[in-house]
Amino acid sequence: MKRRVGFLFPPGFQVLDLMATTVFEIANNMSAEPYYEMTMLSEHGGVLASSSGVGVFTEAADRTDYDTLIVAGTMQPLAFQSSAPFLAFLREASARSRRTASICTGAFILAEAGLLDGRRATTHWALARDLQRAYPRLRVEEDRIFISDGSLWTSAGMTACIDLCLAMVESDLGKEASKHIARQMVVYHRRSGGQSQFSALLELEPKSDRIQQALTYAKIHLRKPLSVDQLAEAANLSTRQFSRTFRLETGQSPARAIEVLRVEAARAMIETSNHPIDVVARETGFADPERMRRAFLRAFGQPPQAIKRAAREQASVADYA
Repeated sequence: MKRRVGFLFPPGFQVLDLMATTVFEIANNMSAEPYYEMTMLSEHGGVLASSSGVGVFTEAADRTDYDTLIVAGTMQPLAFQSSAPFLAFLREASARSRRTASICTGAFILAEAGLLDGRRATTHWALARDLQRAYPRLRVEEDRIFISDGSLWTSAGMTACIDLCLAMVESDLGKEASKHIARQMVVYHRRSGGQSQFSALLELEPKSDRIQQALTYAKIHLRKPLSVDQLAEAANLSTRQFSRTFRLETGQSPARAIEVLRVEAARAMIETSNHPIDVVARETGFADPERMRRAFLRAFGQPPQAIKRAAREQASVADYA
């Protein structure tokens, strides 16, 4: 029996969100009997224009019997307001569906409908705090690729819709199916839901090759003690010149930047492996678990054990959703 997947588009939707349909399309091509039946939906039907002007043919949103309902986002979510009939349809269809999801800023629409009250959710990192301020009843986790909280799924921005849909297919058809789809789409299989939306190296954005070289050296040698003298040597600069240039280019001290790289690496290890906390601390260069715990509290507001527990719960939801 085919599972009906409804893609609900608001006016001025972001056209990149259409990428999500490809995951289900390739899944259908894996067997003689397609597993998914996809329907493009909008409030009134007809050709709906995206924010870029590219249109998609849609059916009017009236049927509500969907296995999965996925809501696309808009480029200006703070200025967008859904109509009462659109929200009423969304609430009814969501109540009948096995799972409801949003892509990128589609989370604003789910929140507007009241569907995310009391839930964990994510969206594009640049708008996560706006979502939290606008809808204080939900708990926004701005550094997630996607989140599955019960029957409600939300994803980060842009290409994270692929990770979201690969996770859905994996829960439906198994890991090998999602791996095959990822290979066909030439994408990484697949970023975990808990993985950060952006890398510390990208966030630091050094302007010169020498500072980038020092950061790359640090990331490779995180397990070892890293002094400013070592980093300066890697950058072929004097210690004094390195420290001054590093702060000018990144806005951080070398010590602070190394801590950021370490907590990022430690978090990735915690979320993607079963290593004990003390092993993670050692492998990422923290002198002991207590130092790592304090660094996690500074960076994420929660200790490593809480992040490990959340990752385990997330994996469990994905397995049984």
